[in-house]
Amino acid sequence: MRLHYLLFAFLILFLVPAPGDGFIANGLRRFFCRIRGGRCAVLNCLGQEEQISKCSNRGRKCCRKKKK
Repeated sequence: MRLHYLLFAFLILFLVPAPGDGFIANGLRRFFCRIRGGRCAVLNCLGQEEQISKCSNRGRKCCRKKKK
């Protein structure tokens, strides 16, 4: 029975994201980027696109086509 408590503690330890990981925040940023008609670019936006926001803390940019 005590083994169950130990396994539960290890399960919680491995499932909780690391501080600063921002998994939920990055997911919301990607979601709102798609709602605004953008896409998440890995490095930079293309020539006919403009940056409207960020998709993650690590530099992914939310880009959409420039309005005329």
